[in-house]
Order: sequence, then C-alpha cells, then structure tokens
Amino acid sequence: MTLAIGLVLAEPVYADPSLPIVKDQGGYSIEVYPARHKLIVLKDRQHFKTYSVAVGNPSTPTPVGEYKIVYKGTDWGPSFGPRWLGLNVPWGTYGIHGTNKQYSIGRHLSHGCIRMRNRDVEELYEMIPVGTKVTIFGHVLGDANQEPRRLAEGDSGADVQLIQNRLKIAGYFKGECNGKFRSSTAEALRRFQRDHRMPQDGVVSERIYIMLGLLE
Repeated sequence: MTLAIGLVLAEPVYADPSLPIVKDQGGYSIEVYPARHKLIVLKDRQHFKTYSVAVGNPSTPTPVGEYKIVYKGTDWGPSFGPRWLGLNVPWGTYGIHGTNKQYSIGRHLSHGCIRMRNRDVEELYEMIPVGTKVTIFGHVLGDANQEPRRLAEGDSGADVQLIQNRLKIAGYFKGECNGKFRSSTAEALRRFQRDHRMPQDGVVSERIYIMLGLLE
C-alpha cells in the first residue's frame, strides 16, 4: 500500500533498522538481536563471536537502529559491571555493559541498555574500538503484533525520530530528527493535523501513522 501526502509519496515502513544510518567503516561491527538475546561480533563482515545478552523490557525497550560506539569506560558502578561501551543514541544514554544481575542474561530485563556477562564485556571492550558500528534489529514501531504507541510531547525513541523524519520530508518539521518529542515536533504535528482537517491535539495516533505511510 502506498500513501500520498500532499505532494509527498510515502512508502509503508517496516524499517529494520531506523535512523540514523551509520556508515560501515570495515573491521569490526556489532549486530544485536533483542528477540534472540544475542550480540554478534562481525570481523571483516564475517561472523566472529556470539554472546548472550539481556535487553530492554517492553516498557523500556532497547533502541532499534544503527549507531556507533562513541565512548569506552571502566567501573561505572556495580550495576554496570566492569566495562561500558556507550552508543550515540540521540534521545538518551544507552550502552553495552556488564551487570551485577547475571540472572538477567537471556531475558528482557534491562532499562534499554544491552547487558553482558562481566567476563564477556571485558573481552568485547578489549576487542572493539571507538567508532564501531552497532546495528540493533527490530521493528522501529515496536512489537509488530501490537498497535504502535501513541506519542505526545515528552516522549522519546526511534518511533518519535521516524515521525519527525516523515514530517520533515512533508515540509512540516524544520528541526533535528533526534527522537525527542518537544514543542517544535508538537507544533509541526499540529500544522500537519490542521492541513488534513484533523483535531489539532499534537498527539500521534494510529491515524497519523497511517497518513504518514508508516502503517497499512
């Protein structure tokens, strides 16, 4: 199904992954599959290592998309284990780290970060340089079997970033597509709603997703 928005042609999105797109620099790269609780290290695009991990619970999911390692640190505190590899997720602080809750590995129990066994994250820390591409797979709108969440000012995430991107393509949003639903995003959405004769409440409903070509 293809939807026309004014003069903008919008294709339905089953995006895997989301924005922003990070160029593959070669060497090492990381792929994370939250549904399988797996972190895979690729070396020169070939499978190199696989680790079991814990990922975000349904209310605080691990962010889907393409990111990169922008910081490496040690001893952030017991909850984060001995090593931290920070990601450039624009709407929050997320990273790959160890844990003092080893039982959580293989489960959806984190607040969005990717937890590893301490011995595993120490190995990864030594292996992976800053700048490494990290791809986290999944549907950008969440669980494909559930309705996407209603979004309003104060929310954040890959789904917000995708809404911002579509509004920007359509000429309504002028800011940075950073996944943070602030007043500028709400105002852009209200203008879109006004032009399409909808209630101007600044809330992303299922109808908005459909009109922006994100749902069939």
